[in-house]
Amino acid sequence: MTGGAGAGHRAAYFAFDRFPSSKGSAVHIAQMADELFASFGGGLLGVLGGGGLPRYQREGDREIARFDAQIPNLIDRAEAFSGWVADHLEPHRETLEVCHVRDPWSALPVVALPGRRRVVYEVNGLPSIEMAHTWPWASKAALGKIRELERFCLERSDAVVVPSRVIGAAVRGLGVPEERIRLVPNGADVRERPERPSGAPERYLVYVGALQPWQGLDVLMRAFARLADLEGLRLVVCASVPERRAKPVRRMAERLGVAGRVDWRFALPHHEVAAWLAHAEVSVAPLTGCARNLDQGCAPLKVIESMAAGVPVVASDLPAVRELMADGEHGRLVPADRPAELARAVRILLEYPEEAAAMGERARRRIADGLTWAHSRAELASVYRAVMAGGRDARSARDVPDTPGAGRDVPGARDARNAGAGAAHRAER
Repeated sequence: MTGGAGAGHRAAYFAFDRFPSSKGSAVHIAQMADELFASFGGGLLGVLGGGGLPRYQREGDREIARFDAQIPNLIDRAEAFSGWVADHLEPHRETLEVCHVRDPWSALPVVALPGRRRVVYEVNGLPSIEMAHTWPWASKAALGKIRELERFCLERSDAVVVPSRVIGAAVRGLGVPEERIRLVPNGADVRERPERPSGAPERYLVYVGALQPWQGLDVLMRAFARLADLEGLRLVVCASVPERRAKPVRRMAERLGVAGRVDWRFALPHHEVAAWLAHAEVSVAPLTGCARNLDQGCAPLKVIESMAAGVPVVASDLPAVRELMADGEHGRLVPADRPAELARAVRILLEYPEEAAAMGERARRRIADGLTWAHSRAELASVYRAVMAGGRDARSARDVPDTPGAGRDVPGARDARNAGAGAAHRAER
């Protein structure tokens, strides 16, 4: 039924994300899933596939199954994924003890599964907020249904893991009790300085990440235009997405007259990104002050990985960023969406290289002392121990119905199940 997947796992991790990929989400999934499977002797990882990735693979005591149905509409695809998750849970119903999920479409079939299992819901973002930015034509009614789906799944989870206090506050706003929310910050590995990348400019700023509007790359381009007098300074953009998605930003760079000073690198392997970070003079994280970054927060890996590389960071002064770094200690924080102030902060660091280097070193120590992936995994392991020790009693006390239909009506849930079941039967596994 699940295309070669075996039966009898004690743990499963599901994410509506492509894995592996060059995006930060894939780095996070790899670390979280590794800890889950280390804690429970292997398990099943269910993720998005496509692009030549195998539909199924086995690596020792863990299996990876990938959903690769080509469904253009995002909501339809998400709902079909829910059905696919339900099908892939079925062989493990008798043995599954804990399920770690990353989004409501992964969570819905898990919390609806008859019987008691521990559910750890990892909230890196809330689709009801994010989709207003990634899918701007989504109606308020559709976003409202997604919000209800989020509430439904969060209420029925034994623990909700968040990477920042800002996201924790957003989750509390959805009605999740404080005692069920656990902070597990993102991390980075502190390593020896890698070799300088082939073809790296002598002096460069670096931007790492995707190109969505909320990342603020347009703000960075405007700031970089104000640094045109700094001879030889280049901007390296390590984009985690394919080259075709950079067209709007590239057109903007041409209009601003900076295109000839920008070097693009697309979808680099993670270790190559680390090398570009390590040899930059400054790493820039120009996140915008939009609802996506303020209301739900964010936990930018680009900031943590830059700090781990010993590079001073100039970032937007957002609450989630302030959880990671301090202005003047590990780099500079500037008001979001202000190109002039961003350019000024970068210029000062370039003019005082010794102080900039000291900030980079302090940033590196900050990561080594408490924000490595080893720290994150230790926190996550403690969450698993806690839910295994008390999850069953806690769930019973909350009088949680076994299925969405057994409780109140959940907008979107029935559609998700129906669409998912149909797609699951159509999909070739």
